[in-house]
Amino acid sequence: MLDIARRFRVDNISPLDITEEILQGIKQDPLNAYITVDETGARNAAKEAEEEIRQGSDNLLLGVPVAIKDNICTKGVSTTCASNILSNFVPTYDAHVVEKLKNSGVVIVGKTNMDEFAMGSTTTTSKIGPTKNPWDITKTPGGSSGGSAAAVAADLCAASLGSDTGGSIRQPASFCGITGLKPTYGSVSRFGLVAFASSLDQIGPMARSARDVAILYNAVKGYDPKDSTSVAMKYQPTSLDGLDMRGIRVGVPGAFFGEGLSTDVEKAVKDGISVFKELGAEIVDIDLAYIRYGVAVYYIVATAEASSNLARYDGVRYGLRGNNADDLIDMYIDTRSSGFNIEVKRRIMLGTYGLSAGYYDQYYRKASQVRTLIIQDFAKAFEVCDIIIGPTTPTPAFGLYEMIDDPLSLYLLDIYTIPANLTGLPALSIPCGFTKEGLPIGMQLMAPAFREDILLGAGISFQDHTRFHEKRPQWNMM
Repeated sequence: MLDIARRFRVDNISPLDITEEILQGIKQDPLNAYITVDETGARNAAKEAEEEIRQGSDNLLLGVPVAIKDNICTKGVSTTCASNILSNFVPTYDAHVVEKLKNSGVVIVGKTNMDEFAMGSTTTTSKIGPTKNPWDITKTPGGSSGGSAAAVAADLCAASLGSDTGGSIRQPASFCGITGLKPTYGSVSRFGLVAFASSLDQIGPMARSARDVAILYNAVKGYDPKDSTSVAMKYQPTSLDGLDMRGIRVGVPGAFFGEGLSTDVEKAVKDGISVFKELGAEIVDIDLAYIRYGVAVYYIVATAEASSNLARYDGVRYGLRGNNADDLIDMYIDTRSSGFNIEVKRRIMLGTYGLSAGYYDQYYRKASQVRTLIIQDFAKAFEVCDIIIGPTTPTPAFGLYEMIDDPLSLYLLDIYTIPANLTGLPALSIPCGFTKEGLPIGMQLMAPAFREDILLGAGISFQDHTRFHEKRPQWNMM
């Protein structure tokens, strides 16, 4: 984004020229990164931005092409959640984050592909088919924000918004070699985000660098009275200067470097930790005793909340309506059977079971209690460190359909990203290396609640001393 802002003002490149370049690239896109492209809206926004730049505005977001995940509402532009059940849904309002971006002068080029209702880790469950990884089109870009990550990595936008319920920003950011932020729960409004699991969902920015992520985060964060979970506090702008790492305590959990971790990932992350040590950080070993229960807790809480949130899709008020029915109950069955894919149905069934009479205390209540223990674990850890570092994912990107028939293995891949959602803490994935085959590897940084300034500052400092985030897939179009 900073590079594009410079091109507008130093090289006299027009926002409309950049927009046309992006739109042309999307038409040739073999990755299937977009569900909907708003060519008319993008061109109109580019013309308005061009005029403001001509008048001397120093707003860094003016004219910057940004993509929006297709579960974030956009007025007059379809929002499908990559699902047949919402294939004809066109919102009459903008999500709060979209409204803020429009007010900042960005050019919204379209809506990106995703796993249906954000339920997945591969972006293969979309109604329009899978998105492919720009580093290797036989590999998954990750999910559920795979379209947003692939679009940034392939220069089909300068930045994007995704949503993160259990790692859906950070995991695809890692697989696609970009930077992705899951902000503190309540720091970015969820108004206009189609809900998956309401106590876990969070909208966040994705871009090539931590500086660009910081710019986008500054634009969308802040209190929103329309969101009951939004936190009313004074949000300070996040500095674009790197954090002085001297004296910063970096916590490294032993539990993050155990069985199942790829040797390539382990080496790259440990090398990344060494960079922070060279910058003056103090490396501290920490223990997160309850982290091993994170996946189990997450999939009880997330599916329970999903089963409740998705009950509204019944064919009565909006979206798809089943026609092969003789009565109301048959219409519900026909609508939901034909409208949802197998992964969404699986999670609804799991969640309904976990909330049912006789099982609520055994599953959902117990999971909520262990979630509290995990929160307490991280609170104790942050008494002795300022940042926690570990892998973003245990492996690099894998084959597009490699694990499609093994949902349990897919769920276990979220082991490092899930804790940030269960605790509400901010977490950042940054590129830290490549495998022998040339696939990107991501490193995850976590910080205390509302300390995105430390998180992004550390990310900027790391990227000022490394070049992993600058490398692009060989076929890029710009």
